[in-house]
Amino acid sequence: MSAIAKAGGTATRLKRSRASLVGGVATGIGVFALTVLLAGTSTPSLALALVIALAVAAWVRLADL
Repeated sequence: MSAIAKAGGTATRLKRSRASLVGGVATGIGVFALTVLLAGTSTPSLALALVIALAVAAWVRLADL
């Protein structure tokens, strides 16, 4: 049971802003580009860059609520 339900209030959904989405995508693209520049363009390096970029983009998106 949530703290809101215990207090007798109604639960509402958080609204995520468009700026949060744009910031997450832009950060992910930037991290991917920098990681590729630093690590090279081999297949394992590209896969690692994509994983890192997706993780950072998701973190930025969720942290900006």
